[in-house]
Amino acid sequence: MAVKKTIAKSPGGISMSDLITFDAAAKVFHLHNQEISYLFAIEDGGVLSHLYFGQAVAAYHGERRYPRKDRGFAGNLPGTERERGFSLDTLPQEISSRGEADFRTPAFVIRQANGAQASRFVYARHQIVPGKPALPGLPAAYVESPDEAATLIVTVVDQPSQLSADLYYTIYRDRAVIARSVRFHNPADQPAVTLEQAASAQLDFPAGQYQVLSLPGAHANERHLQKETVGYGIKTFASGRGTTSHQMNNFIALTAADTDEFHGAAYGIDLVYSGNHALSVEKDQIDQVRVVAGINPAGFSWELASGAEFQTPEALLVYSANGLNAMSQTYHSLIRERVVRGRYRDQERPILVNNWEATYFDFNEDKLRPIVDTAKKLGIEMFVLDDGWFGHRDDDTTSLGDWVVDRRKFPLGLKHFADYVHRQGLQFGLWVEPEMISKDSDLYRAHPDYLLAIPGREPSPSRSQYVLDLSRQEVRANIAGQLSDLLDQGYIDYIKWDMNRHISDVYSHALPAARQGEVLHRYTLGLYALLEELTTKYPAVLWEGCSGGGGRIDTGFAYYMPQSWTSDNTDAVSRLGIQYGTSLVYPPNTFTAHVSVSPNEQTGRHASLAMRGNVAMSAVFGYELDLTKLTKTEQKQVAAQVAEYKAIRPLIQFGQLLRLESGNDYAWMFVSADQTEALLYTFHLLNNGQPAFHIVKMAGLDPAKQYMDMASQQVFGGDELMHIGLYQPLQQQDFSTQQYHFKAIN
Repeated sequence: MAVKKTIAKSPGGISMSDLITFDAAAKVFHLHNQEISYLFAIEDGGVLSHLYFGQAVAAYHGERRYPRKDRGFAGNLPGTERERGFSLDTLPQEISSRGEADFRTPAFVIRQANGAQASRFVYARHQIVPGKPALPGLPAAYVESPDEAATLIVTVVDQPSQLSADLYYTIYRDRAVIARSVRFHNPADQPAVTLEQAASAQLDFPAGQYQVLSLPGAHANERHLQKETVGYGIKTFASGRGTTSHQMNNFIALTAADTDEFHGAAYGIDLVYSGNHALSVEKDQIDQVRVVAGINPAGFSWELASGAEFQTPEALLVYSANGLNAMSQTYHSLIRERVVRGRYRDQERPILVNNWEATYFDFNEDKLRPIVDTAKKLGIEMFVLDDGWFGHRDDDTTSLGDWVVDRRKFPLGLKHFADYVHRQGLQFGLWVEPEMISKDSDLYRAHPDYLLAIPGREPSPSRSQYVLDLSRQEVRANIAGQLSDLLDQGYIDYIKWDMNRHISDVYSHALPAARQGEVLHRYTLGLYALLEELTTKYPAVLWEGCSGGGGRIDTGFAYYMPQSWTSDNTDAVSRLGIQYGTSLVYPPNTFTAHVSVSPNEQTGRHASLAMRGNVAMSAVFGYELDLTKLTKTEQKQVAAQVAEYKAIRPLIQFGQLLRLESGNDYAWMFVSADQTEALLYTFHLLNNGQPAFHIVKMAGLDPAKQYMDMASQQVFGGDELMHIGLYQPLQQQDFSTQQYHFKAIN
């Protein structure tokens, strides 16, 4: 008997059936390309059951039909008293809600108009559309042509309240990724309800032994790879700090127990969001595992009025059958090509020097000019003026909110100094912290209500600063106006956008008491609206994100700012682990790394200029020191590093990164798309009295090609470099490094 299938066509007549099909007889949706398949079904009562996410399959014939078993204390659907084997408490589902006998972590918690926390969303209809719809007010992955992807929109309804939710599933034609999000609709003739949890994605896994990978950290110690066995109970990886945070990135991966960089299954879950997030992992009573990812429900609530909608952030689900590197490469290409936007998406990023660790607040134009002159001599391409140029800011207790030049430091104005930088052949960049306010500022004296503060309570300072209420349009307009006054003058080539505290005292004067749970999400939406306005208005500016270093490195921020400062810790040894973990999700041309002084100002550690250079050259490269204090020998080394990076910059910023080793020995490499060029960096940390002979094996090369080591002129086969490998030199000191640059000769 023929099986009916839903087939959608794009406006140009191109069939989407090779990406999304619906088997009407079996009631099964199949999203698939050459790499992955994602399957779910409409079960009894209209419940959506999850079937499979993994390697591509050509067709599905019912292998994952839900086994029926009567389990004690497992509730059943109303009206199915004799069908005790069917329970929402054990069924793998696409979405779940609190209050309807699924006792696991829910994706949705809805407080109805009568106060009950209860909902059960069941299938109503679906449609398949070409391309990928944008998410209103939120960053998301995109397409440049509708042929790149197809999107399934499944509408589910909570029958008693008539509240509906559109479940969005996008599959790309050539990427191993599923993009998911949810849009809620409350009908105009229904009373308001309150969203108390509105996750972006739920992913239920069959019984098995799993590990969960996460990226915890701290200020100046961000995104270190953590691996844990998934045990019974609930583990939540979250930020409640109002922003992505240094403490826990909004990415996790579920892997097989034996997965490593090159082998085994890995499922990545990346939330495209820059506010409070929560990714929960729960192993249930029968060894199934549920992952729920979305806005952190702690402190969150949202009044969904009659006729209103609510859009969740996007979650990017990636599957790899070949280890963590393959998962990372999927994320890297997607973020680099279909999340980052604007003219700098495909452009090489400049080598800069930032004056912060050279001068801190103690500078004026005369003191900065020699740094600029030396930068020109060494071949550096941009000078960035950091904190302290505005108001009367000689320390961090004053002037945030007043983005006007300090005439004591720049008597002839900031443009006068920027013109000098430009005459030396360098671009000019500027640091700002627009989300913050000091009590010692003209803005605070005029508008004390602009900061987040709870009535009747003294707000808590952090770094002697407070947070502006970006949920309010008038506050955003003030910031946009001040920054436009600067940028309209046309002399600023780069902006570093910082945020040096997290958000406490969460209260907005613009919202009633019952809706204060909306503040932090509205803050994030307001930030996105501000960034959209400014980055669109000034497309020639290179925007760099920062939050005390790496406190807001996330895919959502990459949508507006093509690069971000990785960490305030510039110590090369510390940066090995930080950059290794960061690369699990984020491509090297989205995070920046600078050479700083030795001994390092954060750790006191001594490291050679070669070590500092090779670590920093593994990302978007720059310097964070006083160039005028370099010896002549060091100046020659820096000039050589700058020249070297210019030669290898396309490979690092747009090539394929492969992580090879971590621990006491780190190794990673970059390979061009056509496999004709490769760059290998190795790093050895601590020596011992009887060192082992250490071999590093490369990856990703063409085994049939011959590769020349550009330093020694020695030729190796690609198969030799990958399977036999290279002995590393025995070192007589800690913190040593090697660079190998290979080019194919056939």
